[in-house]
Amino acid sequence: MLHEVHNHKGVVDKQKRTRRKRHSRTLWKKMRKLIRTPMKASDLVRLALFTEHRRAPLRRDEITKKVLGSKSRVFPEVYSRAQDILRKTFGMELVELQSRSEGDDDPNQKEKNAMGLKKKATSSGTKTYILRSMLDPALIERACAPNSAILNVEQTEGKVGTYNDDDDDDNRVGTRSTGSIFAWHHADELGSVGILYVILALVLVNGRAISDNDLRALLKRLRLSATAPIPLSSQSTHQNLTTDAYLLQLIRQGYLDRRKIGEQKGAAGGKKRGRAAPSAQAANGDDDSNTFEWRWGPRAMSEIGEVGIAQFVAAFMVQRRGNVDDDDDEGDREDAAMRRQIEKMVQGIEKAASGRLLDITGR
Repeated sequence: MLHEVHNHKGVVDKQKRTRRKRHSRTLWKKMRKLIRTPMKASDLVRLALFTEHRRAPLRRDEITKKVLGSKSRVFPEVYSRAQDILRKTFGMELVELQSRSEGDDDPNQKEKNAMGLKKKATSSGTKTYILRSMLDPALIERACAPNSAILNVEQTEGKVGTYNDDDDDDNRVGTRSTGSIFAWHHADELGSVGILYVILALVLVNGRAISDNDLRALLKRLRLSATAPIPLSSQSTHQNLTTDAYLLQLIRQGYLDRRKIGEQKGAAGGKKRGRAAPSAQAANGDDDSNTFEWRWGPRAMSEIGEVGIAQFVAAFMVQRRGNVDDDDDEGDREDAAMRRQIEKMVQGIEKAASGRLLDITGR
């Protein structure tokens, strides 16, 4: 009897020791997870910032390879913590690019729209991410407004400060003083971004798709031939970028998509994007260049949006008159008339796009 009790006690003690070991291992795993998750989240933030500096999309497999390693299952938690860091520290967020539905490629969609038949708006994640600003547009507009006090400080520093001959002209304070908090002329590719907006506008007002020949004809009227240089700042990594090379860059970055007319994106046997110059067929006298068309890429929809481009075009086209005193009733009437003209022009752009304008996806 005593022997059986002793054996039973030994079994119970062994079970307790086993449970303690399992509990210790579980706690240790949780502790390691708590330690590693913030570190991996910081690594993801650094990778996202570095990739965005190159204006290249960040792919999920790249995150797994460079950040997560064999711990791919912790992606949701690492992604969530990285989002918190990006939003609270940098005012930015990671956004997954969405693929457009294949219904966008329907050549009879205009006729269906006229008949009142709506297509199904479907989209799916591409496991590709970009960084997008979270700053409120009203805040950006306020920060861009000139301020006399800031302008005086900039001009004073420009007169008093000393510069070496090797200093970059884009960095000289006072030579291009704006008096605003945001200095867009510093480290920003305003020229190339402006050309991108023009190209997106041309695609939009041509029914969201424009043939290669038509796009090049319009760009040529703007003195942007295939070999014309794109204006870049001295801080750009590309110092000599032609229109052709810039179009290829926009394809790689996801702003534009170029495919054969009637060809579904990703179809088997389709031409690989970004392997040859877009005007190669036209340069060789090949009439097949007219069978290619340009559309918006997923990044343009996630970062700019059709509504943003329409407002950009409308504000540019509406003639702005001279500055009027804010207290003057005539100035208020002119501002109201200008807003009405902008709204009317946006409606015209929406009609030219053959459908309701879409805002930025993911917001």
